[in-house]
Amino acid sequence: MGTHSYLASSVPLEPEFVLIPGASFLMGSDCGQDCERPIHRVWVDAFLLAATQVTNAEYERFLRATSALPPPFWQDPNFNHPQQPVTGVSWHEAARYCEWLSSQTGRTYRLPTEAEWERAARGGLEQHQFPWGNDPPQSLPDYPTRWQTGPEPVARYAPNAFGLYDICDNVHEWCSDWYDANYYAVSPDRNPQGPEECSMRPPRKSSRGGSWRHHIKVARCSARSSIPPHFQYADYGFRVACNV
Repeated sequence: MGTHSYLASSVPLEPEFVLIPGASFLMGSDCGQDCERPIHRVWVDAFLLAATQVTNAEYERFLRATSALPPPFWQDPNFNHPQQPVTGVSWHEAARYCEWLSSQTGRTYRLPTEAEWERAARGGLEQHQFPWGNDPPQSLPDYPTRWQTGPEPVARYAPNAFGLYDICDNVHEWCSDWYDANYYAVSPDRNPQGPEECSMRPPRKSSRGGSWRHHIKVARCSARSSIPPHFQYADYGFRVACNV
């Protein structure tokens, strides 16, 4: 199953969770892409979000239990450290992981919505660009030497105010929503779930966060991205959410 298979049995089944309190916040940005406008106030109910992105060691438990095929970079030494986030996972595979984890625990695991993700990433800071404030990513410790050939092992650097690690960096994180660049203009003001379908062809699922592959490695809290749900990219991973 790979170079880290001996670790799978020692990995806790359920991730470490952070409680994101219910609150309203200003979602979006006037200084980003058009799809981040208009800024609008959204209420998000309390929920639990994993402190880290799903790691290779965690994902291996799923592969062993389900006999699912490993993602395409599973054997690549730049991507297969046990504590690196699993990469190359399609949206469908991330959703199946959540379903499997739910079946094993009796709790409802799922991917976060875009609104939940942005609420969590902001860490309670209203309309700041990054989880830590407005200082540029280049101000982070060791920024010039990080993310050289792939994502870092999770939780190497300080978390945001909610206790979430790598929330705007390392790998893009799948969200549950279909993507619509104009959704903010019609979004409900309580617990938005995204549009019922994507009008783009092929349809796209939403994603959030930065990527080790980009020139600027850390995304703004409000930055939106999307790709078709069957794509398996080397800078796409996910973290799981859970109802309170």
